[in-house]
Amino acid sequence: MTDTVLDRFLRYVAIDTQSDGNSLTQPSTEKQKELGRLLVDELQAIGIADAHLDEHGYVYATVPANTDKPDVPVICFCAHMDTAPDFTGTDVRPKIIHNYAGGDIALGNSGRVIRVAEHPELNNQIGNDVITTDGTTLLGADDKAGLAEIITAAEILIRDTSIKHGTIRLLFTTDEEIGRGVDKVDLEKLGARFAYTLDGETAGTIEDETFSADALTLEITGVAIHPGFARDRMENAIKIASAIVARLPREVSPEGTEGRDGFVHPVDISGSMDSATLQFIVRDFTEAGLAEKHGMVETIAREVLADFPGSALTATRKQQYRNMKVVLDQYPEIVENAVDAIRRAGMAPVRGSIRGGTDGSRLSFMGLPCPNIFAGGHAFHSPLEWISRQDMEKAVATVIELAKIWEERA
Repeated sequence: MTDTVLDRFLRYVAIDTQSDGNSLTQPSTEKQKELGRLLVDELQAIGIADAHLDEHGYVYATVPANTDKPDVPVICFCAHMDTAPDFTGTDVRPKIIHNYAGGDIALGNSGRVIRVAEHPELNNQIGNDVITTDGTTLLGADDKAGLAEIITAAEILIRDTSIKHGTIRLLFTTDEEIGRGVDKVDLEKLGARFAYTLDGETAGTIEDETFSADALTLEITGVAIHPGFARDRMENAIKIASAIVARLPREVSPEGTEGRDGFVHPVDISGSMDSATLQFIVRDFTEAGLAEKHGMVETIAREVLADFPGSALTATRKQQYRNMKVVLDQYPEIVENAVDAIRRAGMAPVRGSIRGGTDGSRLSFMGLPCPNIFAGGHAFHSPLEWISRQDMEKAVATVIELAKIWEERA
């Protein structure tokens, strides 16, 4: 290999690729294309002639088959180029702790500390090379680790012709972090039967279940009047909205749930005396759970509105993505092959559920069944983000083993 997976990762995180949910374009930020162009150059340099960047910022590429077997399914490996808008991703300065000896990790002079008590996976990293931020930015392991791992594996497959595999498609998307990652993907051009995103956390994990997700918007119309003459007449829409949020129970909030519990999460409140808007994300693993949470919010809102007889409310639901397990259960070999690949790469496989979603959620319902494989990062969307070189190398090995398994079992 010309470059290690760590070389690539450090190169990619230096490019600011944060997406912007307020933008109406695809990609939402032009700077994502800067990384896309770099990836195309690197893919072409390792011998992938058809690598290209399309008008939406997606990168498509093909690792040609080198097997004589005619019926090996075309599989795709997918990762996203954007980083989350939750915390700044500008001027990332990664730090490498070689041969990590254990203990809490202070992030430069930022005052931030990665504490083992809060990140117990660090106990499995003793002796590894751990990469962190300096505490002032995101790291970008979500999901530039996935990019680096896929391209490194692709280079190995191209150069080592003794590894037999079918046609492998690569897809690198934009705007995953704002829920638009596959809006413009051309599945016909991609031409894959099955896919895997590399966008997970702990090494050895294969995730075949996600939340189902909706957006919920409440539009509140109050009664506006001059405050000097408002007694028993004004109905302030801002206060109505605030009262609704205040009544949301903690046990149905992100901070009050874990595991397979769903939640309701207010993400924006805006308005004035006469009108206000509340925006929520609603998450659950089941359709019944989603419906229950929508009903809870709307019941709370109607109860609040009962004290404001001159005001009105409209509620609008929008589907965002659905639990990929509904689709993946119809194709058990996809996950079974991943489990075996993880085992062959030297790890104990762990099947898990994602308290969130990936491009794979949407792709699965678009007709491309797509579970999620670990990429090795931790503490995504925060300045405490970290990853180890060794876990990235395990992800590379898993991709290679998956390519081999699909060819062997065809």
